[in-house]
Amino acid sequence: MTAAPASLDVITMGRVGVDLYPLESGIGLDEVEGFGRFLGGSATNVAVAAARYGRRAAVITRTGADPFGRFVRRALAGYGVDARFVADVPGLPTPVTFCELFPPDDFPLYFYRFPKAPDLEIRADELDLAAIGSAGVLWATVTGLCAEPSRTATLAALGARPRTALTVLDLDYRPMFWESAAEASRWAGQALEHATVAVGNLAECEVAVGESDPVRAARALLDRGVRLAVVKRGPGGVLAVGADGEAVEAPPVPVEVVNGLGAGDAFGGALCHGLLSGWDLARTVAFANAAGAIVASRLACADAMPEYAEVAALLDGVPA
Repeated sequence: MTAAPASLDVITMGRVGVDLYPLESGIGLDEVEGFGRFLGGSATNVAVAAARYGRRAAVITRTGADPFGRFVRRALAGYGVDARFVADVPGLPTPVTFCELFPPDDFPLYFYRFPKAPDLEIRADELDLAAIGSAGVLWATVTGLCAEPSRTATLAALGARPRTALTVLDLDYRPMFWESAAEASRWAGQALEHATVAVGNLAECEVAVGESDPVRAARALLDRGVRLAVVKRGPGGVLAVGADGEAVEAPPVPVEVVNGLGAGDAFGGALCHGLLSGWDLARTVAFANAAGAIVASRLACADAMPEYAEVAALLDGVPA
């Protein structure tokens, strides 16, 4: 007899890939001569970030049956992320992503997800709905809704959770993955029916609920039934509003920005940790905000995710 595995703290679902980021800043890809290879993909990065805080984390995703797919599994193991829900999709290559670095706020992304990304081939009948339903947090993304069969699978995963659970919808809107913003808005609306926490920047909130003003966006998300709306305002910091009316604003944490692309995922993993820890909203948002700032000061995404002591040390140096 063997005991059933303990419930996972965090399950994320969505993109994975290999980031090929330039080792030179301030020039275009046509001039770059050296690149670093890193694990990437927003949902995967969030799982890595949660694992950094000692959380039992897993990611539901798909890779190609290729060397980069092997790299993904090896990297996940190294970061302490459970890969039981990762599978190959023969015939589709593991995606790669390039970026350009023009700090402090310009980081163009170039996705190579052709002919189709394997992570959009997640199927509903492959899901472990019992594990998904019992996890402390499920983190799903709007990008997972952009194509079938991932769309149906994402909605099935969301639907496997009671409305009392911590079910996060990352509004994660990437226009190149959609036929139109209206189509993204339609499916985001359906996903929000299952979410208890919604997280997005101002542009993503506008797509999801038609509002780009932070306060109105938060209210519109709450009106859809979530219990916590988190609106990331870039240089304006973060606004978080609970269904009970509690509102918290966290100002930006000053750092020297190297690459802002992984900051939102670091924020997400730290947000999961704070919610699972039962912290109050102010502490949770401040911690997540600081985690994001740390990653913005580093080149990589997954590899740059901080541990608790690093975030606490940065918070100690930030005036309240």
